[in-house]
Amino acid sequence: MESYRVALVDDHEIVARGFADLFATIPDITVVAYRPTVTELLELGETLHLVILDLRLADGSVPAENVRRIRETGAEVLAFTGGDDTSLVRSAAHSGVLGVIRKSEPVAVLFDAVKRAAAGETIASMEWAAALDGDPDLADAVLSSRERQVLSLYAAGAKAPLVASTTGVSEATVIDYIRRIRGKYERVGRPASTKVDLYKRALEDGILPVPGQRWRAPTSEQR
Repeated sequence: MESYRVALVDDHEIVARGFADLFATIPDITVVAYRPTVTELLELGETLHLVILDLRLADGSVPAENVRRIRETGAEVLAFTGGDDTSLVRSAAHSGVLGVIRKSEPVAVLFDAVKRAAAGETIASMEWAAALDGDPDLADAVLSSRERQVLSLYAAGAKAPLVASTTGVSEATVIDYIRRIRGKYERVGRPASTKVDLYKRALEDGILPVPGQRWRAPTSEQR
């Protein structure tokens, strides 16, 4: 079983110590450090799989910049928040975090989210998806109905052969659609170079639902 190196950035010592104590019982998670700021964490020079980041820190730092600095080290980020400021959650959601977890979640939910995020999985919580979905200032990528259909399937986890059989086109055509979709998002300033990025773009544009909502994949005729 692979062991994941995790750190916490939170300026409430009680929260940080409690977090470390909780995860001391999980054999495949090692809490390497907890620090009150991103700067202090990065000064340690530790190699990490995941950083759990409080979005509201006393040093006045901005979530997007904190996420950028952490990800430049090769670590992924899971936002950890009280959820009381939508703008902070939105900033984190657009900056490349794997998910947003409320501090009020049950311990079992937190354990699951951290273990999955440490392995590089997207954690599609209601807060994270709603923040992406609720931004009124997103530029329209102008996807065609077929592109939206392909994106809905591919971003939801289907591989190219399954998307091809579902939509009735060749696998090569699906790959070409994905390339064009990425290009359209790139041109309007909404990068989609990874599958996680595509999932976020699909949430933002209502192509995929906020987790918990009922949904049916669109047909090629739906716009």
